Amino acid sequence: MPSVGHSAVLGTAGSGKTTLALYRAAYLSEQSLPHAGRTLLLTFNKTLVTYLNYLKPTELQNVRIETYHTFARGYLNNRSKMSWNCICDPESRNSFISQAVKAVEAGYEPSKFFKRPLDFFLDEIQWIFGHGITSLDEYVEVERVGRIDTNLSRKLRPVMYKILETYVEIRTANGKLYDWDDIAISVRKEFEEDSSPRLYKHIIVDEGQDFSPEMIRSLAAAIPEDGSISFFGDVAQQIYGQRMSWRSAGLNIPQQWLFKENYRNTKQIAQLGLAISKMTFFQGIPDLVEPLSPKADGALPTLVECKDRDQQIEIALRAAKSGGKTQSVAILVKDRAQEMIFSSVLGANATRLHRDLQVWNDGPGIYHGTFHAAKGLEFDVVIIPFLDADNLPDQDYIASHSEEDGLRHDGRLLYVAVTRAKTSLVLLFTGELTPLLPVDESLYQRVKP
Repeated sequence: MPSVGHSAVLGTAGSGKTTLALYRAAYLSEQSLPHAGRTLLLTFNKTLVTYLNYLKPTELQNVRIETYHTFARGYLNNRSKMSWNCICDPESRNSFISQAVKAVEAGYEPSKFFKRPLDFFLDEIQWIFGHGITSLDEYVEVERVGRIDTNLSRKLRPVMYKILETYVEIRTANGKLYDWDDIAISVRKEFEEDSSPRLYKHIIVDEGQDFSPEMIRSLAAAIPEDGSISFFGDVAQQIYGQRMSWRSAGLNIPQQWLFKENYRNTKQIAQLGLAISKMTFFQGIPDLVEPLSPKADGALPTLVECKDRDQQIEIALRAAKSGGKTQSVAILVKDRAQEMIFSSVLGANATRLHRDLQVWNDGPGIYHGTFHAAKGLEFDVVIIPFLDADNLPDQDYIASHSEEDGLRHDGRLLYVAVTRAKTSLVLLFTGELTPLLPVDESLYQRVKP
């Protein structure tokens, strides 16, 4: 891979992208080489930062690992563009956008448009900010991808943009200069005006499929002319945003490197992951890398049909406590509410995967968290409860988007969770099984407790 310019590595789950990203950082920062320079390794969530810092060799002194938003805050603060508590938290953002919808609705005739679920407006504003759109004319003309059955017609876009502008006005009046989505716009604009020497010569983006195009544009502006950006990603695991692609960020990538070998999962677990990636809700995704089946043999994923939710919880806890004595075991669930069911029981006897995790403890033990929090991690055993049809796909997400979007969104989340397992995978459900899992019975070992 060249040490100047833009490069992309696209790979399947378990193909060693994160390991290569660390080696790439070591190579680019090696002071004895002519291309050497300070190197920044960025990823999307803090749990993965903690894991990467655990993996990072101590001799990599010229490499910094952090999230994009930590980098963005630090840069804007250095440029005197930050004030105390000026970034809008998600709860306040929801409230301000809800207020904006009501304020704009008051100026129009009654319309079903304003009665759409709040998540519709939250995601549309995220999409606008994520693509760096800063004017109504630009928004009206842009090709909007990401929504399927609930796509927004161009005639309604001026109304939607008015809601966005009203949200920004309300947010600013409450002392919030940015939110976590539009901060990248300010970072990119500031770099374009900043003629000072760049702090980092090389930037590496791990799990890059979850970065918005505007985030990537801001990073392209953050390196000097003789610097580099290395993009590592797997679009099958894109779990944030709405089908945003590095291609729309304008990176000049003359060659892509494809990683198809799966070194993490057993053949049986990988076959289930591959079957999920071939389902209809994965079709038509650009840059999807189809994995090759690994050679490591193991047991089929265990599909456990339980009589009720309580039995799912009891079996998950029993399996985790038993396996955690000699292996790393993770209980992964859809959201924080479901995670609390297990954290309230496990307490200090397990490690919760969350943004404030400061130390990574390798070896045997129990971990628990959401599908999102497990991104980029791996465990000997993964246990996934609540795989009921009325839980996945999420009905609230479907209501604010569409059934097809819900299948696509939660299908990717489930793919991430399934492919975290190295040797054993336990799937629990009650009643009707989620349509996000393949119906091919040869992929599972079915049991009833």
